[in-house]
Amino acid sequence: MKVTAVIAEYNPFHNGHLYQLDTIRHAENTDLILVIMSGNFMQRGIPAIVNKYERCRMALLHGADLVFELPVYFALGSAEYFAQGAVSLADKLGVIDTLHFGSESGDLAQILQYANILASESKAYQTALNQSLRQGYTFPASRSRALSELFPDQDIQNFLSAPNNILGTEYVKALIQRNSAIKPATLARKGTAYTSVSLESDSFISANAIRNALHFQLSSTADSAIQNFLPTNVYTLLQAQEHLYTEDFSEILLYKMLQLYGHKDAFADYFDIGKQLSHTLHNNLSRFVSFEDFAQLCKTKNLTYSRICRGLMHILLGLTQEHADALQQKDYTPYARLLGFTSRGQKLLKSIKANTSIPVITKPAHALKQFHDIALTTLQSDLFAADIYESIRQQKQRRWSHKSANLLRPNELTRELIKINF
Repeated sequence: MKVTAVIAEYNPFHNGHLYQLDTIRHAENTDLILVIMSGNFMQRGIPAIVNKYERCRMALLHGADLVFELPVYFALGSAEYFAQGAVSLADKLGVIDTLHFGSESGDLAQILQYANILASESKAYQTALNQSLRQGYTFPASRSRALSELFPDQDIQNFLSAPNNILGTEYVKALIQRNSAIKPATLARKGTAYTSVSLESDSFISANAIRNALHFQLSSTADSAIQNFLPTNVYTLLQAQEHLYTEDFSEILLYKMLQLYGHKDAFADYFDIGKQLSHTLHNNLSRFVSFEDFAQLCKTKNLTYSRICRGLMHILLGLTQEHADALQQKDYTPYARLLGFTSRGQKLLKSIKANTSIPVITKPAHALKQFHDIALTTLQSDLFAADIYESIRQQKQRRWSHKSANLLRPNELTRELIKINF
């Protein structure tokens, strides 16, 4: 039995994701597909457009057999930390044969070449990297410059400007560093670029374009165009849900930052903040208007917009550098939380429980009583992040819908697993 894993956000699930799962199932003769999916917050420091349960349902309806949640510390981490957390989870489940990912290049040999250099951290690479960092370049730019020195005949800058190439390289690097038996496989990404907001394409559009179109409620023509790039029932699910965006978290973020405000190092202990970014946030806080405007305001030559957005979410959710470091020291993911499964996936779940090296959570309330130390505090962070997300969603829904006046916020401890019978 061949089991393939996919690491995903599905924010939202679209035809490009369906194409990948169909390819895995049919062209690569996979028996079962397991998805490791970010919860309610994404790697670029944004909230999910709809919650993890709806996105889990989307995945299960279109080819996934099991969906596990990637803990929020990794879901909101840098590309490297995100990949290390997700790959560690895949590896610890003990049943996965292949890790499949999309990439702009579609060239696994090239990805392996770069991943081996990054995994080995050779002296030549480290010297070139540190030189660029001292010159004030961001870490991604410094890494690109360092690899360009080692491979002067290759267009490294173009390769590493593509987000899926970056993540794919980090996945393979993590597999190499873990000496994992899982084999990597990649599929060339089709359609518009990840950052594109265009609805014009003859194949696939980006999730970013879909979110953008839904956010700004474009014309009925554009709305019709969106449907062409989504499975029908995904479009229906999206229409039935309140959509969340970064701006919806502006007020609660400002409140949290004002609570801490008073010293330039007030934010330095939060995950991936440090003193430099803390000083920048402190100095600009009086000019805070909204989440996105503030992130743009704080962007500098060596502080990217995405890193600032992640840092702001870390502050909002109380994610600390000390805890992130502890997770790294303890080999990253301490448990596997199941979100949903199909009847096919239920059979694989039995095999996972027999082979995994970490606890499998199906009932968080039980896990809270059994866990201790870093597993407990990590799970508590996941639950808190879910509570914040649902609280903001409920507030937004009450604001705009008369039907929601008496809605109660869902209890994360008693949420049922998503089950699809096929």
